[in-house]
Amino acid sequence: MTDIAREAGCSQATVSFVINDAPGIRLSPETRQRVLEVARRLGYGAVPARAPVEARKVKRGRRIGFIVDQLATSPEAVQAIEGLSQAAQAMGDLVFVAQSRNDVEIEAELIETFVGQGVSALVYMTIFTREVELPAALSDVDVPVLLLNCYATGQTIPAVVPSEIAGGQRATHHLITHGHRRIATITGEIWMEAAQDRLKGYRRALATADIPFDQDLVFTGDWSASAGYEATRKILDLPEVPTAIFCQNDRMAIGCYEALKEAGYEIPRDMSVVGYDDEEIARHLHPQLTTSVLPHRAMGQWIAEQLSDGLAEDLYPLTKLECPLVERASVDRPRS
Repeated sequence: MTDIAREAGCSQATVSFVINDAPGIRLSPETRQRVLEVARRLGYGAVPARAPVEARKVKRGRRIGFIVDQLATSPEAVQAIEGLSQAAQAMGDLVFVAQSRNDVEIEAELIETFVGQGVSALVYMTIFTREVELPAALSDVDVPVLLLNCYATGQTIPAVVPSEIAGGQRATHHLITHGHRRIATITGEIWMEAAQDRLKGYRRALATADIPFDQDLVFTGDWSASAGYEATRKILDLPEVPTAIFCQNDRMAIGCYEALKEAGYEIPRDMSVVGYDDEEIARHLHPQLTTSVLPHRAMGQWIAEQLSDGLAEDLYPLTKLECPLVERASVDRPRS
């Protein structure tokens, strides 16, 4: 919807209203037509139009309870809920969402409430990808439990997470294929699995290309724009300045951009930059930022597919979804 909105010259909300044929929204026929034409041109024409209201009055199916530790701190939870909700509603199911704030007592109460309301399944999500010790209340429920962006030991509960190692490798490989050999990286807080795995992917890409790993090119940040700015200033002070920087999230890339421009560097002529997460800001930086998509919407859709297919296995290997690279204008070949 973001892609369509940019091309059609309207808001993402307008695109959503058109695609979903939302009732009670007064949009001009010209706007509707323009959005649909752009959707088809960009390859989204396969999205079916909604059926008339009368045809949609079908008996509702399952109720799905969705518990997340933090809802408002980042867009990841919203994306996952959107992916699950759209897929669930297409099957006549409803999704009920609650925030626990990592409070054990609140989690237990939410689980009891959802089960009391007759949910057919429970989804448990964390904002930071990590191994979790599941609430004791979840072990006593008689409905399927699925994990999103987290996992538990034993592989007895279906779980889905982003494929972060592959994502870090793909981002670094993209720079290597453009001729870069000296590539710095700015990590997030290294105690987090996402930061550890993206760094592993960075190292794996270097090794695959026979480029020696240099610890002096690894700078630790905290996911913030300020950390990206400070780390980039340190990178520019190196005796041999690299030709590319892999910022392990888009917010640090914002700070990286500012530090480079302040120092008189032009992106990508003087320095190539890659981000990670594909936040909305990546499309509005100048130049637009090459970055990787965190697949939270696809993870939500994966949850719906598992429920649709039925859960009857004893073991569920951890599912990892790819983090596709979105190529934009922030990468070029190094200057000779």
